[in-house]
Amino acid sequence: MTMSPILLASASPRRSELLRQIGIAHEVRPVALDESAHLNEAPAAYVLRLAEAKARTLWERLAADDRRPVLAADTTVALEGEIFGKPADAVESRAMLQRLSGRTHQVHTAVALVHANGAAARVSSSDVSLRELSAAELDWYWSTGEPADKAGGYAVQGRAAIFIRHIGGSYSGVMGLPLFETWELLAPVLGPTPGDPAA
Repeated sequence: MTMSPILLASASPRRSELLRQIGIAHEVRPVALDESAHLNEAPAAYVLRLAEAKARTLWERLAADDRRPVLAADTTVALEGEIFGKPADAVESRAMLQRLSGRTHQVHTAVALVHANGAAARVSSSDVSLRELSAAELDWYWSTGEPADKAGGYAVQGRAAIFIRHIGGSYSGVMGLPLFETWELLAPVLGPTPGDPAA
């Protein structure tokens, strides 16, 4: 069996899907870390720190004969510099989306790569504008189960697409893996063109 060229330090099915979209075969090896933000930590710095920590943690766990490149990513939603994590329950989900309703917020995603010859990372920041959301819509959206494990309480590629008026930046970055920045990191390691799209 041929080994995949990289390891993905994330259990996110969306990140796997995006890597497959550009033909990057990979093996999923999630890493669990404390994802608490530091005091007064800027959202972009927060996701960069976590992505780099996840990539480095998995790299250091690899056996000497399995030192494949490790890719990791982290995403957060921010409004006026405040970091929005994953809602714990319906009350928190509703409160988050009420604050985002009718406003433009930022989605920051960092991607980090560690390999035998070094390490590098990039951050993608996008503006996302939501229309005004009604209380009934907030209750309905929680009932779908979609917001529970999503930063900021929504999924751009899911049912929440009907809430989004405008995206300025990277759609794949808002999903959780900015493909432009990801390929900037991978190309020097894997070669000048992506792999087989069927991989």
